[in-house]
Amino acid sequence: MTKANTKDSSWGRFDFLGLAKYFVGVTALVMIGALILMGTRGINYGVDFRGGIEVQTQFNQVVEAGRVRQFMSDIGFPSANVQSIGDKNEFLLRVESPRGGSDAEVNSYITATVEKIKSGLNEKFSAEAPAVRRVDTVGPQVGAEMKRNGILAAFYCFLLILVYVGLRFDYRFAPAAVFCVFHDAILTVGIYSIFQWEFTIQTLAAVLTIVGYSLNDTIVIFDRMRENVGIYRDKSLFWIANRSINETLSRTIMTFVTTFLVVSAMYYFADGAIEDFAKTLMIGMVLGVYSTVYVATPLMLWFDRLQRWRKQQQLQAA
Repeated sequence: MTKANTKDSSWGRFDFLGLAKYFVGVTALVMIGALILMGTRGINYGVDFRGGIEVQTQFNQVVEAGRVRQFMSDIGFPSANVQSIGDKNEFLLRVESPRGGSDAEVNSYITATVEKIKSGLNEKFSAEAPAVRRVDTVGPQVGAEMKRNGILAAFYCFLLILVYVGLRFDYRFAPAAVFCVFHDAILTVGIYSIFQWEFTIQTLAAVLTIVGYSLNDTIVIFDRMRENVGIYRDKSLFWIANRSINETLSRTIMTFVTTFLVVSAMYYFADGAIEDFAKTLMIGMVLGVYSTVYVATPLMLWFDRLQRWRKQQQLQAA
């Protein structure tokens, strides 16, 4: 039994914070590793962010992805990204646009590339009756601007969260809540960097959705803590935090399970952008539940101890 448990176990069934010091250390190491990985290996940005051409083609029968990749290499695009969607008869072909050229040169390259892919498909896969369903093009300048706007959107999101939580609660809660959602976003992007999954506009939207989901769970627990501070005036904040997590545990589990089932259905039964969106949400939801208990709450307790230590120092100095 932990010390808190020995003195008074009425805070709830589970001593979540008894192991917090171990989880916090592991979390810090994982976050540092994710940041280093993102800085060294980088992120595999999609056409939306780096500019390029995306052609969605469908065949009337199953075609092996290896044949399509070999086809793209044969026509002069060995680094093209080929993604299978649906029942292996539909593919997304992505080719990066050249950098440094004028708008006219880039537009000319895009037009020639699209025509080359279309004619090549009809020639190479005539028996499979290829049909081009969609063609999307993004210039390098537009892609760079979208990347910059995406980073700014995430920054403003974190800033507004800091202001909102600071106004609703106090100094102890706001930094912890912001760091919690920052943790979820960084680790989600870090997983994308590890596996070199393509990071698209849909992925960014999912990451911002994760921020909202994680914050919602954190706010619920913090709100219960604030209520319990007034009820259990003779108890420590550690005890109150543990009790608050236990009191909101059923709500956390039910919310997670019901949401996760829906997102899982989206992942397993959808294709393309929706599948990527759902995959990102599934990762972020797991991280969000973990970080609320083992990132946000321990940080809140640490800020509280830091503030009390400062007050003690001021009193001693006076």
